[in-house]
Amino acid sequence: MTVHHIIPPYLLEHLERTAPDPTLRARYRQSLQHDATFRTRPATDAAAAEIAGGLHRSVHDAQHETSLPGTLVRAEGAEAVEDAAVNEAYDGTGATWTMYKECFDRDSIDGAGLPLISTVHYDRDYANAFWDGSQMVFGDGDGEIFGGFTGSVDVTGHELTHGVTQYTANLAYEGQSGALNESISDVFGSLAKQHHLGQTAADADWLIGAGIFRPGVQGVALRSMAAPGTAYDDPRLGKDPQPAHMSDYVETTEDNGGVHINSGIPNRAFYLVATALGGNAWSEAGRIWYATLTSGDLPETVDFTTFATATQAAATTLYGPNSPQQTAVTTAWQQVGVLTQPTDPSTNQPTDEPPADQSPTDQPPADQSPTDQPAGEPPTDQPPAEPSTDQPPAAPSSGNPTSDDSTPDDAVSDEALAAESAELMRAANALDTSTPPAPPAPPAASPSTD
Repeated sequence: MTVHHIIPPYLLEHLERTAPDPTLRARYRQSLQHDATFRTRPATDAAAAEIAGGLHRSVHDAQHETSLPGTLVRAEGAEAVEDAAVNEAYDGTGATWTMYKECFDRDSIDGAGLPLISTVHYDRDYANAFWDGSQMVFGDGDGEIFGGFTGSVDVTGHELTHGVTQYTANLAYEGQSGALNESISDVFGSLAKQHHLGQTAADADWLIGAGIFRPGVQGVALRSMAAPGTAYDDPRLGKDPQPAHMSDYVETTEDNGGVHINSGIPNRAFYLVATALGGNAWSEAGRIWYATLTSGDLPETVDFTTFATATQAAATTLYGPNSPQQTAVTTAWQQVGVLTQPTDPSTNQPTDEPPADQSPTDQPPADQSPTDQPAGEPPTDQPPAEPSTDQPPAAPSSGNPTSDDSTPDDAVSDEALAAESAELMRAANALDTSTPPAPPAPPAASPSTD
């Protein structure tokens, strides 16, 4: 079982190398050592005894040790205690369970009432939080860069969603499938927070880990789904490395092939879908992503393109071909460069023309030139040749007559007229014929939808 941590290893490694205080460097080194240990050991069996259905939480205190789960300090239905971290862990796991139950009719992480076990105050100055395959574990932070990890519902929702993925698609934690694993956790972690706060897609901040940075850190969160690469830019942390488009995809052997880095691309795709559809993000965009995750059709090593076409298929099944929901999904994946052509919603295969009701919901990709011209028509700064009755429009004239023996008989008269008109125009304007005529312009191409 892969253990999933909210703080990427590259961030802790950077801090361990650059922190001026040797005590801080030792804390980051210790956190990395713990993380490496958890990656190689099996999950605990703390959640082995399942209870049939419903919400069942327990919060334990490690008392700054590393044995799990620790001492039980609050069970389901018990009153709040004085320890804020205990209450925050209790509330965060409850908010995540409620979102899954009310929005997707899912009973806990495994869909069958798995108890939600949490441990707080893990080790000393531990700068991370993680899902170990059966329970949540929260550190208190280093006190310099990171505070406690229990206060962010999106962090708790993110980690618990690794459990949902574990019990459903079980995506391999490497490369693009690993980045999708991370992105799905960001998606439903953000939805847990939005549902808990009663926010619409327009109201949400779309940040993951807002509030875990200590004062003085130049950043707002660990990641931004709306604008990947902008979450932080701090002398100690460095700059947020997430790309927002496939043209900036990061090829790396670190971080399991960039799972925390390249997740910015599918993160932005979901944000674009949710904000294009409006309302509560869990009601349509979330439903499409959940149906995709739980379909049973995703390969464990799924790449971005396959996942994108799977979300198109889910949107088509749920809302119909050419529906606003299916169109929003297609457009979003095009905008982040994962899908480079429109696809037929009935087959999910590339097609030459977009659906009739498809319209972009955000700015076009960087390599797309916006145009007001319909597909198949020449640019407005060149007058179109007069079309024949049975043939497509001719290429725009360069002002020089041309002949083509293969031209159909029913189009000869129109082309002759066009050539004669061009000759008369040159004579009228006394054009200089000493310059060799330019070659005929190629046929106008339809505006690219890449």
